[in-house]
Amino acid sequence: MRHLSILGSTGSIGTQSLDIVRDNADLKVVALAANRNAELLEKQIREFRPKLAVLYEEDAARELRERVRDLPVIVESGMDGLIAAATLDEADTVITAVVGMIGIQPTIAAIQSHKTIALANKETLVTAGHIIMPLAKEYEVPILPVDSEHSAIFQSLHGENRNRMTKILLTASGGPFRGWSRERMKDVTPMMALKHPNWAMGKKITIDSATMVNKGLEVMEAGWLFDASIDQIEVVVHPQSIIHSMVEYEDGGIMAQLGMPDMRLPIQYALFYPDRRPMKCKRVDFAALSQMTFEKPDPEAFHGLKLAYRAAREGGLMPTVFNAANEKAVALFLEEKLSFTGITDLIGACMDHFQNEQNPGIDRILELEQAVYEYIASRSVYNSKCK
Repeated sequence: MRHLSILGSTGSIGTQSLDIVRDNADLKVVALAANRNAELLEKQIREFRPKLAVLYEEDAARELRERVRDLPVIVESGMDGLIAAATLDEADTVITAVVGMIGIQPTIAAIQSHKTIALANKETLVTAGHIIMPLAKEYEVPILPVDSEHSAIFQSLHGENRNRMTKILLTASGGPFRGWSRERMKDVTPMMALKHPNWAMGKKITIDSATMVNKGLEVMEAGWLFDASIDQIEVVVHPQSIIHSMVEYEDGGIMAQLGMPDMRLPIQYALFYPDRRPMKCKRVDFAALSQMTFEKPDPEAFHGLKLAYRAAREGGLMPTVFNAANEKAVALFLEEKLSFTGITDLIGACMDHFQNEQNPGIDRILELEQAVYEYIASRSVYNSKCK
Protein backbone atom coordinates (compact mmCIF):
# COMPACT_ATOMS: atom_id res chain seq x y z
CA MET A 1 0.00 0.00 0.00
CA ARG A 2 1.32 3.43 -0.98
CA HIS A 3 0.06 6.45 0.92
CA LEU A 4 -0.22 9.67 -1.06
CA SER A 5 -0.29 13.34 -0.22
CA ILE A 6 -1.49 15.26 -3.28
CA LEU A 7 -0.62 18.95 -3.38
CA GLY A 8 -2.77 20.55 -6.06
CA SER A 9 -5.53 17.94 -5.99
CA THR A 10 -8.15 20.08 -7.75
CA GLY A 11 -5.95 20.91 -10.74
CA SER A 12 -5.37 18.94 -13.93
CA ILE A 13 -2.53 16.74 -12.59
CA GLY A 14 -4.23 16.33 -9.22
CA THR A 15 -7.56 15.16 -10.63
CA GLN A 16 -5.83 12.75 -13.01
CA SER A 17 -3.75 11.43 -10.12
CA LEU A 18 -7.01 10.65 -8.34
CA ASP A 19 -8.15 8.77 -11.46
CA ILE A 20 -5.10 6.54 -10.97
CA VAL A 21 -6.03 6.04 -7.32
CA ARG A 22 -9.54 4.94 -8.30
CA ASP A 23 -8.09 2.22 -10.52
CA ASN A 24 -5.53 0.89 -8.02
CA ALA A 25 -6.67 -0.46 -4.67
CA ASP A 26 -3.16 -0.33 -3.21
CA LEU A 27 -3.04 3.48 -3.40
CA LYS A 28 -4.42 5.37 -0.41
CA VAL A 29 -4.86 9.16 -0.20
CA VAL A 30 -3.95 10.55 3.22
CA ALA A 31 -3.77 14.27 2.42
CA LEU A 32 -5.25 16.59 -0.20
CA ALA A 33 -4.30 20.23 -0.77
CA ALA A 34 -5.48 22.91 -3.17
CA ASN A 35 -5.63 26.67 -3.54
CA ARG A 36 -9.24 27.75 -3.03
CA ASN A 37 -11.74 25.35 -4.67
CA ALA A 38 -13.72 24.35 -1.58
CA GLU A 39 -16.55 22.73 -3.54
CA LEU A 40 -14.36 20.30 -5.49
CA LEU A 41 -12.11 19.56 -2.53
CA GLU A 42 -15.15 18.68 -0.45
CA LYS A 43 -16.17 16.11 -3.08
CA GLN A 44 -12.65 14.66 -3.08
CA ILE A 45 -12.62 14.45 0.71
CA ARG A 46 -15.93 12.60 0.77
CA GLU A 47 -14.71 10.12 -1.82
CA PHE A 48 -11.12 9.51 -0.66
CA ARG A 49 -11.42 10.22 3.09
CA PRO A 50 -7.99 11.76 3.74
CA LYS A 51 -6.77 12.50 7.25
CA LEU A 52 -5.78 16.07 6.30
CA ALA A 53 -7.15 18.61 3.80
CA VAL A 54 -5.65 22.00 2.99
CA LEU A 55 -6.90 25.07 1.17
CA TYR A 56 -4.20 27.70 0.82
CA GLU A 57 -6.60 30.64 1.11
CA GLU A 58 -7.92 30.98 4.66
CA ASP A 59 -11.43 32.15 3.63
CA ALA A 60 -11.80 29.07 1.44
CA ALA A 61 -10.48 26.84 4.23
CA ARG A 62 -13.05 28.32 6.61
CA GLU A 63 -15.80 27.48 4.10
CA LEU A 64 -14.42 23.95 3.71
CA ARG A 65 -14.45 23.37 7.46
CA GLU A 66 -18.19 24.09 7.45
CA ARG A 67 -18.77 21.83 4.46
CA VAL A 68 -17.01 18.82 6.01
CA ARG A 69 -17.77 19.33 9.69
CA ASP A 70 -19.54 15.95 9.68
CA LEU A 71 -16.30 14.17 8.66
CA PRO A 72 -13.21 13.24 10.73
CA VAL A 73 -10.83 15.33 8.60
CA ILE A 74 -8.46 18.07 9.74
CA VAL A 75 -8.65 21.22 7.60
CA GLU A 76 -5.68 23.61 7.52
CA SER A 77 -4.65 26.59 5.41
CA GLY A 78 -1.70 28.65 4.19
CA MET A 79 1.89 27.61 3.75
CA ASP A 80 1.83 25.88 7.13
CA GLY A 81 -1.00 23.72 5.85
CA LEU A 82 0.86 22.80 2.66
CA ILE A 83 3.94 21.87 4.66
CA ALA A 84 1.79 19.79 7.03
CA ALA A 85 0.38 17.90 4.05
CA ALA A 86 3.86 17.40 2.60
CA THR A 87 5.25 16.02 5.87
CA LEU A 88 2.30 14.01 7.19
CA ASP A 89 3.63 10.90 8.95
CA GLU A 90 1.25 8.57 7.13
CA ALA A 91 2.36 9.76 3.66
CA ASP A 92 5.24 8.04 1.88
CA THR A 93 4.82 9.76 -1.51
CA VAL A 94 4.09 13.44 -2.16
CA ILE A 95 2.70 14.50 -5.53
CA THR A 96 3.65 18.16 -5.93
CA ALA A 97 1.19 19.45 -8.52
CA VAL A 98 0.61 22.99 -7.25
CA VAL A 99 1.21 25.79 -9.75
CA GLY A 100 4.04 28.25 -9.23
CA MET A 101 6.81 28.87 -6.75
CA ILE A 102 4.42 28.10 -3.90
CA GLY A 103 5.63 24.52 -4.32
CA ILE A 104 9.23 25.15 -3.25
CA GLN A 105 8.88 25.12 0.53
CA PRO A 106 6.55 22.08 0.76
CA THR A 107 8.92 20.16 -1.53
CA ILE A 108 11.89 20.97 0.68
CA ALA A 109 9.93 19.94 3.77
CA ALA A 110 8.87 16.68 2.11
CA ILE A 111 12.47 15.84 1.19
CA GLN A 112 13.60 16.53 4.74
CA SER A 113 10.84 14.16 5.91
CA HIS A 114 12.17 11.44 3.57
CA LYS A 115 9.13 11.36 1.31
CA THR A 116 9.34 10.15 -2.28
CA ILE A 117 8.66 13.15 -4.55
CA ALA A 118 6.48 12.77 -7.65
CA LEU A 119 7.28 16.16 -9.16
CA ALA A 120 4.79 17.99 -11.35
CA ASN A 121 5.70 21.51 -10.19
CA LYS A 122 8.43 22.61 -12.61
CA GLU A 123 8.91 26.00 -10.95
CA THR A 124 10.49 24.27 -7.95
CA LEU A 125 13.51 23.15 -9.96
CA VAL A 126 13.53 26.13 -12.34
CA THR A 127 14.05 28.59 -9.51
CA ALA A 128 15.62 26.44 -6.77
CA GLY A 129 17.15 23.43 -8.50
CA HIS A 130 20.56 24.31 -7.01
CA ILE A 131 19.00 23.77 -3.58
CA ILE A 132 16.51 20.96 -4.25
CA MET A 133 18.73 18.47 -6.08
CA PRO A 134 21.63 18.46 -3.58
CA LEU A 135 19.10 18.23 -0.74
CA ALA A 136 17.41 15.21 -2.33
CA LYS A 137 20.81 13.58 -2.72
CA GLU A 138 21.69 14.31 0.90
CA TYR A 139 18.45 12.76 2.18
CA GLU A 140 18.55 9.95 -0.41
CA VAL A 141 15.08 10.91 -1.63
CA PRO A 142 14.04 9.99 -5.19
CA ILE A 143 12.55 12.75 -7.34
CA LEU A 144 10.36 11.10 -9.96
CA PRO A 145 9.26 13.37 -12.82
CA VAL A 146 5.57 13.55 -13.68
CA ASP A 147 5.70 15.91 -16.68
CA SER A 148 5.27 13.81 -19.82
CA GLU A 149 8.54 15.03 -21.36
CA HIS A 150 10.65 14.51 -18.26
CA SER A 151 9.05 11.15 -17.59
CA ALA A 152 9.94 10.19 -21.17
CA ILE A 153 13.57 11.20 -20.61
CA PHE A 154 13.62 9.33 -17.31
CA GLN A 155 12.26 6.21 -18.99
CA SER A 156 14.72 6.54 -21.89
CA LEU A 157 17.60 6.68 -19.39
CA HIS A 158 16.40 3.67 -17.40
CA GLY A 159 18.93 0.85 -17.53
CA GLU A 160 21.48 2.97 -19.40
CA ASN A 161 24.78 4.51 -18.31
CA ARG A 162 23.89 8.17 -17.88
CA ASN A 163 27.51 9.15 -18.43
CA ARG A 164 27.09 8.00 -22.03
CA MET A 165 24.27 10.47 -22.71
CA THR A 166 25.21 13.19 -25.19
CA LYS A 167 21.92 14.95 -25.85
CA ILE A 168 18.35 15.30 -24.60
CA LEU A 169 15.80 15.83 -27.36
CA LEU A 170 12.88 17.56 -25.65
CA THR A 171 9.80 17.38 -27.84
CA ALA A 172 7.18 20.11 -28.16
CA SER A 173 3.81 20.07 -29.89
CA GLY A 174 4.30 23.62 -31.13
CA GLY A 175 1.00 24.61 -29.56
CA PRO A 176 -1.97 26.17 -31.40
CA PHE A 177 0.16 28.77 -33.19
CA ARG A 178 2.85 26.59 -34.71
CA GLY A 179 4.02 28.18 -37.95
CA TRP A 180 2.61 31.60 -37.09
CA SER A 181 4.73 34.74 -37.32
CA ARG A 182 5.11 37.03 -34.34
CA GLU A 183 3.19 39.71 -36.23
CA ARG A 184 0.25 37.36 -36.74
CA MET A 185 0.20 36.45 -33.04
CA LYS A 186 -0.29 40.05 -31.91
CA ASP A 187 -4.07 39.69 -32.11
CA VAL A 188 -4.33 36.32 -30.36
CA THR A 189 -7.05 36.28 -27.69
CA PRO A 190 -7.20 34.16 -24.51
CA MET A 191 -9.94 32.04 -26.07
CA MET A 192 -7.69 31.26 -29.04
CA ALA A 193 -4.65 30.52 -26.87
CA LEU A 194 -6.57 28.14 -24.60
CA LYS A 195 -7.34 25.75 -27.47
CA HIS A 196 -4.40 23.36 -27.36
CA PRO A 197 -4.36 20.87 -30.28
CA ASN A 198 -3.27 17.80 -28.27
CA TRP A 199 -3.33 18.21 -24.48
CA ALA A 200 -6.06 19.02 -21.94
CA MET A 201 -4.39 21.13 -19.24
CA GLY A 202 -5.01 23.99 -16.82
CA LYS A 203 -5.23 27.56 -18.11
CA LYS A 204 -1.77 28.68 -17.00
CA ILE A 205 0.15 25.79 -18.55
CA THR A 206 -1.99 25.95 -21.71
CA ILE A 207 -1.00 29.58 -22.26
CA ASP A 208 2.62 28.67 -21.47
CA SER A 209 2.43 25.99 -24.13
CA ALA A 210 1.02 28.47 -26.65
CA THR A 211 3.94 30.87 -26.06
CA MET A 212 6.44 27.96 -25.74
CA VAL A 213 7.52 29.45 -22.42
CA ASN A 214 6.51 26.11 -20.93
CA LYS A 215 9.10 24.38 -23.09
CA GLY A 216 11.70 26.84 -21.85
CA LEU A 217 10.80 26.00 -18.26
CA GLU A 218 11.08 22.31 -19.14
CA VAL A 219 14.56 22.90 -20.57
CA MET A 220 15.68 24.36 -17.26
CA GLU A 221 13.99 21.61 -15.26
CA ALA A 222 15.56 18.90 -17.42
CA GLY A 223 19.01 20.34 -16.76
CA TRP A 224 18.56 19.84 -13.02
CA LEU A 225 16.76 16.50 -13.16
CA PHE A 226 19.26 14.82 -15.45
CA ASP A 227 22.47 16.71 -14.64
CA ALA A 228 22.70 18.00 -18.21
CA SER A 229 24.19 21.23 -19.49
CA ILE A 230 21.86 23.59 -21.34
CA ASP A 231 23.82 22.97 -24.53
CA GLN A 232 22.93 19.27 -24.26
CA ILE A 233 19.18 19.99 -24.37
CA GLU A 234 17.60 20.52 -27.77
CA VAL A 235 13.93 21.34 -28.35
CA VAL A 236 12.31 19.58 -31.31
CA VAL A 237 8.79 20.41 -32.48
CA HIS A 238 6.78 17.20 -32.97
CA PRO A 239 3.15 18.18 -33.73
CA GLN A 240 1.66 14.71 -33.26
CA SER A 241 2.82 14.48 -29.60
CA ILE A 242 3.45 10.73 -29.85
CA ILE A 243 7.17 10.83 -29.02
CA HIS A 244 7.29 12.52 -25.63
CA SER A 245 11.07 13.02 -25.60
CA MET A 246 14.30 11.23 -26.54
CA VAL A 247 17.84 10.68 -25.30
CA GLU A 248 20.83 10.41 -27.63
CA TYR A 249 23.90 8.44 -26.53
CA GLU A 250 27.53 8.81 -27.57
CA ASP A 251 27.32 5.94 -30.07
CA GLY A 252 24.55 7.77 -31.95
CA GLY A 253 21.80 5.54 -30.60
CA ILE A 254 18.58 7.27 -29.56
CA MET A 255 16.07 6.00 -26.99
CA ALA A 256 12.55 7.42 -27.13
CA GLN A 257 9.34 6.98 -25.13
CA LEU A 258 6.14 6.95 -27.17
CA GLY A 259 2.47 6.93 -26.32
CA MET A 260 -0.78 8.80 -26.78
CA PRO A 261 -0.92 12.26 -25.16
CA ASP A 262 -2.38 11.19 -21.80
CA MET A 263 -0.95 12.56 -18.55
CA ARG A 264 -2.17 9.56 -16.60
CA LEU A 265 0.63 7.46 -18.06
CA PRO A 266 3.55 9.47 -16.58
CA ILE A 267 1.63 9.96 -13.33
CA GLN A 268 1.09 6.22 -12.93
CA TYR A 269 4.70 5.47 -13.92
CA ALA A 270 5.95 7.79 -11.16
CA LEU A 271 3.63 6.29 -8.55
CA PHE A 272 4.61 2.68 -9.23
CA TYR A 273 8.20 3.06 -10.44
CA PRO A 274 10.03 0.82 -11.25
CA ASP A 275 6.93 -1.33 -11.84
CA ARG A 276 4.42 -0.90 -14.66
CA ARG A 277 0.69 -1.45 -14.25
CA PRO A 278 -2.14 -2.06 -16.72
CA MET A 279 -3.98 1.16 -17.59
CA LYS A 280 -7.16 1.79 -19.54
CA CYS A 281 -6.15 4.27 -22.22
CA LYS A 282 -6.13 4.82 -25.95
CA ARG A 283 -3.18 3.08 -27.64
CA VAL A 284 -1.07 4.32 -30.56
CA ASP A 285 -2.29 2.99 -33.91
CA PHE A 286 0.75 3.51 -36.12
CA ALA A 287 -1.09 2.52 -39.30
CA ALA A 288 -3.72 5.19 -38.64
CA LEU A 289 -1.07 7.69 -37.59
CA SER A 290 0.78 7.14 -40.88
CA GLN A 291 3.52 9.69 -40.19
CA MET A 292 5.38 11.60 -37.51
CA THR A 293 7.00 14.93 -38.35
CA PHE A 294 9.67 17.08 -36.75
CA GLU A 295 10.86 20.67 -37.13
CA LYS A 296 12.91 23.31 -35.39
CA PRO A 297 11.14 25.86 -33.18
CA ASP A 298 11.14 29.46 -34.41
CA PRO A 299 13.09 31.41 -31.73
CA GLU A 300 11.95 34.79 -33.05
CA ALA A 301 8.24 34.04 -33.21
CA PHE A 302 8.42 32.19 -29.89
CA HIS A 303 10.79 34.51 -28.13
CA GLY A 304 10.02 33.02 -24.71
CA LEU A 305 12.03 29.90 -25.56
CA LYS A 306 15.04 32.03 -26.48
CA LEU A 307 14.71 33.97 -23.22
CA ALA A 308 14.52 30.71 -21.26
CA TYR A 309 17.85 29.55 -22.69
CA ARG A 310 19.31 32.92 -21.73
CA ALA A 311 17.95 32.60 -18.17
CA ALA A 312 19.33 29.07 -17.89
CA ARG A 313 22.79 30.10 -19.05
CA GLU A 314 22.92 33.09 -16.70
CA GLY A 315 21.62 30.99 -13.80
CA GLY A 316 21.39 32.41 -10.28
CA LEU A 317 18.28 34.52 -9.86
CA MET A 318 17.55 34.95 -13.56
CA PRO A 319 15.34 31.83 -13.84
CA THR A 320 13.30 33.25 -10.93
CA VAL A 321 12.88 36.54 -12.79
CA PHE A 322 11.86 34.63 -15.92
CA ASN A 323 9.35 32.48 -14.07
CA ALA A 324 7.82 35.23 -11.90
CA ALA A 325 7.48 37.61 -14.85
CA ASN A 326 5.78 34.91 -16.89
CA GLU A 327 3.32 34.05 -14.10
CA LYS A 328 2.20 37.66 -13.82
CA ALA A 329 2.22 38.23 -17.57
CA VAL A 330 -0.01 35.20 -18.19
CA ALA A 331 -2.44 36.44 -15.53
CA LEU A 332 -2.57 39.86 -17.20
CA PHE A 333 -3.14 38.25 -20.60
CA LEU A 334 -6.00 36.12 -19.28
CA GLU A 335 -7.50 39.30 -17.82
CA GLU A 336 -7.10 40.90 -21.28
CA LYS A 337 -4.78 43.57 -19.86
CA LEU A 338 -1.80 42.44 -21.92
CA SER A 339 -1.39 41.25 -25.50
CA PHE A 340 -0.29 37.72 -26.31
CA THR A 341 3.09 38.84 -27.66
CA GLY A 342 3.30 41.17 -24.66
CA ILE A 343 3.80 38.12 -22.43
CA THR A 344 7.33 37.50 -23.67
CA ASP A 345 8.00 41.24 -24.08
CA LEU A 346 7.27 41.63 -20.38
CA ILE A 347 9.50 38.70 -19.46
CA GLY A 348 12.36 40.25 -21.44
CA ALA A 349 11.80 43.66 -19.85
CA CYS A 350 12.02 42.13 -16.37
CA MET A 351 15.15 40.17 -17.22
CA ASP A 352 16.79 43.37 -18.45
CA HIS A 353 15.72 45.28 -15.33
CA PHE A 354 16.85 43.00 -12.50
CA GLN A 355 20.46 42.33 -11.63
CA ASN A 356 21.50 38.72 -11.26
CA GLU A 357 22.93 37.00 -8.19
CA GLN A 358 24.44 33.54 -8.05
CA ASN A 359 23.53 30.81 -5.53
CA PRO A 360 20.55 32.58 -3.93
CA GLY A 361 18.87 31.10 -0.86
CA ILE A 362 15.15 30.39 -0.63
CA ASP A 363 14.37 33.66 1.15
CA ARG A 364 16.12 35.65 -1.57
CA ILE A 365 14.32 33.71 -4.33
CA LEU A 366 10.91 34.38 -2.77
CA GLU A 367 11.85 38.00 -2.08
CA LEU A 368 12.77 38.54 -5.73
CA GLU A 369 9.54 36.92 -6.88
CA GLN A 370 7.63 39.63 -5.01
CA ALA A 371 9.94 42.32 -6.36
CA VAL A 372 9.17 41.20 -9.92
CA TYR A 373 5.43 41.35 -9.20
CA GLU A 374 5.80 44.85 -7.78
CA TYR A 375 7.84 45.99 -10.77
CA ILE A 376 5.18 44.72 -13.17
CA ALA A 377 2.43 46.38 -11.12
CA SER A 378 3.64 49.77 -12.31
CA ARG A 379 1.44 50.62 -15.31
CA SER A 380 4.35 51.96 -17.30
CA VAL A 381 6.05 48.56 -17.50
CA TYR A 382 3.42 46.60 -19.34
CA ASN A 383 1.44 49.44 -20.95
CA SER A 384 4.34 51.11 -22.74
CA LYS A 385 6.44 48.04 -23.57
CA CYS A 386 3.97 45.27 -24.06
CA LYS A 387 0.54 46.39 -25.24
